[in-house]
Amino acid sequence: MARLARLAVSGCVHHIVQRAVDRRPIFTDAADIGRMLADLAALCRDGALALHAYVLMPDHFHLLLTPADGQELGRAMQSLGRRYVRWFNQRCGRSGTLWEGRYRSTVLQPEHHLIDLMRYIECNPVRAGIVAEAAAYPWSSMAHHLGLRIDPLVTDHAQFWALGNTPFERQAQYRRACATPLDAAALAQIRDATLHGWPLGAPAFLTALAARTPRRLVRMPVGRPRKQLAPAA
Repeated sequence: MARLARLAVSGCVHHIVQRAVDRRPIFTDAADIGRMLADLAALCRDGALALHAYVLMPDHFHLLLTPADGQELGRAMQSLGRRYVRWFNQRCGRSGTLWEGRYRSTVLQPEHHLIDLMRYIECNPVRAGIVAEAAAYPWSSMAHHLGLRIDPLVTDHAQFWALGNTPFERQAQYRRACATPLDAAALAQIRDATLHGWPLGAPAFLTALAARTPRRLVRMPVGRPRKQLAPAA
């Protein structure tokens, strides 16, 4: 069966994950992190994407973003990957790819899923056992959303602004949301959607999305189609 095309839609929020081949380290020190952040900043400055949340983990990274042009998203991600791989290989005296394959992504309805995806991304270092509190991890957008620093990479989404009328209210509300970990069902839903490229949203959102892309948005039924019985003579 042919592999489905990656779902990319202009003006929609996308969750993107890129993992290292064999889970090898892709960031060895602050210089590597700085290079990746600089390459992300270049894409943001060019207007290719608006970055709402991110985390750079030792062997993978997550991005929550809105592309200005869905058709250009793949090229922007390829450019980001090529730039960083070239830097990393030259610095470490190696050759070949860093990535296990193409990046994984999904499109989501922000009214229902954006805050949960932010929590999923920014609390990843806690789930991985790297830090006890997500705000202590320096290579994510969590500190920005808690008001601990201003991150020039981040463009806050309207759904984050809807958490409160002032920065203090938004930060406090988000801190309260992050104090409760996502449950197992929510984690499984996010991971499955991102791995397989199925959009996250209500039926009306999926219907509207289907009008904007020819790409199939739901799984095919498992098994062979049931045969129709011939009508009696």
